[in-house]
Amino acid sequence: MPAKLPWVDRKFNFDFPVAVYPDVVERFRGLPARAEERVRGLSKEVLTRSDGGWSIQENVGHLLDMEPLWDARMDDFLAGKAVLRAADITNPVTNQARHNEKEIGGLLKALRAARMGQVAKLETLSETDFARVSEHPRLKQKLRLVDALAFVCAHDDYHMARVGELVQKFG
Repeated sequence: MPAKLPWVDRKFNFDFPVAVYPDVVERFRGLPARAEERVRGLSKEVLTRSDGGWSIQENVGHLLDMEPLWDARMDDFLAGKAVLRAADITNPVTNQARHNEKEIGGLLKALRAARMGQVAKLETLSETDFARVSEHPRLKQKLRLVDALAFVCAHDDYHMARVGELVQKFG
């Protein structure tokens, strides 16, 4: 099933209590396993085939490319910054990374290492930390750290849905 609403057109409502942060951290932790499961057994041809957008492998690479931003934004919250650092929505890192020339195993290993590093940091935080507030620069709305983490999970889901669409189309 295609993700029909473009990522940058999506709106978000974070109305859940901060006390659900352990659930959100668990969802955040799950990306590497989900990505590994989704691409297991796919040929290089299927992984790198495109229908005009990013290939499966490029979507996985993009998730890896975004990890430094998520990590830096976590630091922004903890430092009490009023506004989170901005993302470049033109995605130059992913567009120039040549992910299709890489091995999927290496991308998955790097994604797992980056995400688990962030999970380790999150597991040291208190509920008070997850309640810290900063403004998201593109959304122009105040987010708690727990909201920003849920936003990252929604971004993960968006790209995993795209991977699923490409698996159905080419796999």
